[in-house]
Amino acid sequence: MEETKKKFKLGLLPKVLIAIALGIVCSLFFPMWAARAVSTFNSLFSSFLGFVIPLLILGLVAPGIAEMGKSAGRLLLITVVLAYSSTVLAGYFSYFTCRLVYPLVLVKDPAFALASISSSSSILPFFTIDMEPAFGVMTALILAFVLGLGAAYTQSETIVKILGEFRSIINLAIKNVFIPLLPFYIFGIFLILGMEGQVAPVLKLFLKVILVIFAIHIVFLLLQFMVAGAISGKNPFKALWNMMPAYVTALGTQSSAATIPVTLAQTRKNGVDTGVSSFTVPLCATIHLAGSTLKIVACAYAIMYMMGIPCGIGLYTGFIFMLGVTMVAAPGVPGGAIMAALAVLESILGFDATLQALMIALYITMDSFGTACNVTGDGAIALIVDRIYSLKGKKVSEA
Repeated sequence: MEETKKKFKLGLLPKVLIAIALGIVCSLFFPMWAARAVSTFNSLFSSFLGFVIPLLILGLVAPGIAEMGKSAGRLLLITVVLAYSSTVLAGYFSYFTCRLVYPLVLVKDPAFALASISSSSSILPFFTIDMEPAFGVMTALILAFVLGLGAAYTQSETIVKILGEFRSIINLAIKNVFIPLLPFYIFGIFLILGMEGQVAPVLKLFLKVILVIFAIHIVFLLLQFMVAGAISGKNPFKALWNMMPAYVTALGTQSSAATIPVTLAQTRKNGVDTGVSSFTVPLCATIHLAGSTLKIVACAYAIMYMMGIPCGIGLYTGFIFMLGVTMVAAPGVPGGAIMAALAVLESILGFDATLQALMIALYITMDSFGTACNVTGDGAIALIVDRIYSLKGKKVSEA
């Protein structure tokens, strides 16, 4: 009983919200020496994060590719293609919606020049430690593909096992080091923002972006089920309504994996074959993160728009396609998707440590809505996969 109480005592979202509030309040009275101590922690944390990011990409992407390739089959291929396509389309839908809506609700603010905070801030750390990564982000991505595809093609159990154990280490670091320390890091960011007079534009950005993203993800779910309904011959609105218990459960758990039993029950209520749902739902809980992609694109676009940085379709096309690959490997813990996305934000959009911290804070503030969108969209994927297999004259449960 005592362990259960501790486990559910305080989630990541409340911790982040408290960290933001405390950072703003403390910026009103913190002495410079205390602010410099916080700045020192943030400097060390961001350096360590920069060191780990390439390892994170290698540790998540490589085993994911290796394991998928090893067990590759037609059902797996169809589900992965549909999940990845949905994720990429979510990215584009978010991009074009933000491109249309943000100029109406956001104002480009010269005071929002956050890119220079880490380098020009008057609140300097007491000391810094350079932690050079073993290799760059793009090298990590290429190495992950080479190792993952190589292990899948050769069916090398040894390499797959090593990659799987390496992934366990990375997931352990995310769960037990980075996620617990994130609130302290975000506290430091908002403390410095407050002492530098940058809080007002950031809070305005947060409120407006949250409202826009909530509207976008509701519209995207409607589109997903309209497409699924057209393909499967089901009533899309009824199918979406049937998925609402899974949506509400995901809002509470903030975990696609924890919501699997409810998602399974609701997809079967929509008439999806037992075999198809038993395979598709657990797989999509891992690889289908359309809602998370939608949020990351919208948050990144908002920050870049406010800073006056060009947000061209060419730049975002590369970002969305690489983000889709990264989302497949995202760990299933609260905040895991944004942690996995940091490498792509840095390598393609040029986000420094400060902008990454703002992305993390903004993302986690809406983490439950993204998870709910991911889980509900899994029901649409299941409907399409079920229709494809029914057209072949057989069900997975009969195969």
